[in-house]
Amino acid sequence: MPGTLLQVKNLSVIYNSENNDLLAIDNLSFNVAEQEFVCVLGPSGSGKTTLLRVLAGLLHPTQGEVIISPGCERKPRVGLVFQQANLMPWRTVLQNITLPLELQGVGEAERMERAHEWVELVGLQGFEHSLPRDLSGGMAQRVALARAFIEDPDLLLLDEPFGALDALTRERMGDELLRLWQARRKTVLMVTHSISESLLLSDRVLVFTPRPGRLNLDLDVPFERPRDVEIRYTTRFGTLARSLREAIGMEG
Repeated sequence: MPGTLLQVKNLSVIYNSENNDLLAIDNLSFNVAEQEFVCVLGPSGSGKTTLLRVLAGLLHPTQGEVIISPGCERKPRVGLVFQQANLMPWRTVLQNITLPLELQGVGEAERMERAHEWVELVGLQGFEHSLPRDLSGGMAQRVALARAFIEDPDLLLLDEPFGALDALTRERMGDELLRLWQARRKTVLMVTHSISESLLLSDRVLVFTPRPGRLNLDLDVPFERPRDVEIRYTTRFGTLARSLREAIGMEG
């Protein structure tokens, strides 16, 4: 039985400014189990990205606490993938993927072996020595995902990773992420604005209220794994999508 990997307890975040204080997240609590894939939905400005920044250690909470890998003696590893791939333009595909391992001091032979494995997993064979300028948006995001996965994070944070892509590429990348996750089973917390994407990928969907972000709905996704992308076209999928739209406030 998987244990709890992430605990968010009574989390509040206030952005302070000279003119006024902005309450972004208010008294938010939830847990995420090991190897669980959780999507976060909500209106723009509901604190979704703020939550990821707190989890990544980029922002200190005003109140409450975040616990990652409780009981683990070493510092937990947290990976983060943004909407933009943020690749280093002077480094090749292989060199971008191996960057986290270089920072960890992993030897070159092991770095290359693991990087070539991930090149194959994300379907970029033949582009190992290409620079980011020579890649499409979808290919660049594949590199970003490989770079995040290669350091074997305890928690992988995805901040609207396909939001900058066109609709068809976004759908293909969602299918690719589903395949990668089913192969490697990392614990994932992903922010998305796509209801369909959240139901296809996740085990649970958390829906935030408009600002300040509070938990409005915690929905268990009932589809079995391994998951077939054809579930998008089932009646049950449509019913759950409507429930999420209503929770976000997109209906009525």
